[in-house]
Amino acid sequence: MKAENVDILIIGAGPSGSVAAGYLQKQGAKIKVVEKQKFPRIVVGESLIPRVMDHFYEAGLFEALDSYGFEKKPGARFIRGKEICIFDFSNKFGEGWDWTWQIPRADFDKAMTDELQRKGVDIAFETEVTNVEFYGTDSVTTIKDKNGKVSQIHAKFVIDCSGYGRVLPRILKLESPSKLDPHSAIFTHVKDINRPDGVEGTQISFDIIETEVWLWVIPFSNGNTSIGIVGPTDYIDKLSATGNPEEAIKNAIKLSDFYVKRFDKLPFEFDPIHLKNYSVAVSQFYGEGYALTGNSTEFLDPVFSSGVCFATESGILAAKLALKQINGEDVNWEKEYTEYMKYGIDVFTTYVKEWYTGNLQELFYHQPENPDVKRKICAVLAGYVWNKENTFVAKHHNIIKNMAYMIRETKKDSN
Repeated sequence: MKAENVDILIIGAGPSGSVAAGYLQKQGAKIKVVEKQKFPRIVVGESLIPRVMDHFYEAGLFEALDSYGFEKKPGARFIRGKEICIFDFSNKFGEGWDWTWQIPRADFDKAMTDELQRKGVDIAFETEVTNVEFYGTDSVTTIKDKNGKVSQIHAKFVIDCSGYGRVLPRILKLESPSKLDPHSAIFTHVKDINRPDGVEGTQISFDIIETEVWLWVIPFSNGNTSIGIVGPTDYIDKLSATGNPEEAIKNAIKLSDFYVKRFDKLPFEFDPIHLKNYSVAVSQFYGEGYALTGNSTEFLDPVFSSGVCFATESGILAAKLALKQINGEDVNWEKEYTEYMKYGIDVFTTYVKEWYTGNLQELFYHQPENPDVKRKICAVLAGYVWNKENTFVAKHHNIIKNMAYMIRETKKDSN
């Protein structure tokens, strides 16, 4: 059987795999990327947050991506009936990027991999990993291409960036239940022919239908807009009596007083995609010759657009540590990788949970606004969840529920 030798094998060519590949290519490592699908392909994760820009820049991808003219995202709007809460990334606690992009992922991921291939990165599309065997830190990965041809890759390290494919978690039996309650989503794109002029037309928004149910609206620079409904799985299932995703999202749009006129009756650009019980986790983030990144480790919830951020954060960090290891340097994967990544995931998990309890929504819509509180929460929403100088990071476990409790008690007293 034909065998190929590389320093580092990357499984998956999405954002996590692309930033890992971009970084390693800049460092002169011999790498190969294996991707099961053919690009472009439709996938969720179309709203980025500013922290990801650090990763695209470090991976040498920013300049190419910026040339595509993707819609700029300077913040985010949260709508609850007649209440509006807008976060401006330029008015946040601490340092960091003030903007990011809203992107059709099919175009965005293709743009990344096109740039990587232009730079000489070896990417094998429509190629499936069928088995991986580890011999210490060395590994032998068996792959099968679209024509059924089987070959092997010998690598000194494997970075699994396979996202929902979760290649190594399945092969090595590392999958674990999520700590979050089961939620589901349905999304599609429309030609946004009723789009208003100016900021209103391009503003990314989250329209709260009920405390645990919300509609996302993500306008793109190509004139299309992504629309998705998110909520507890049983709620999403009941949006269509027949279980039809198209009927479900049409009914969801009718529930939005804010957006029903803009989107009702518009045809969908593709059949709506139903993501059921999407939150996932793993029992470990690394092993002797591998690391898991992005959705291969954990996926929380789309409410704060953290998915791509954790994908790129873990992708570029795993690449750095893997390169150090194959170069003979000592790497403490538990401390430098697992503990680091879990801290950020833990912060965002708190925010997701407190969103669905309603506690975080109390802080969002409380009047008059507290500028200091808003700036610190904004920094979290921008993805800077490792900055422990921010009390809304360092004390995330208790600060939201305690402040929400005080707000409710104050309301009682005033009544």
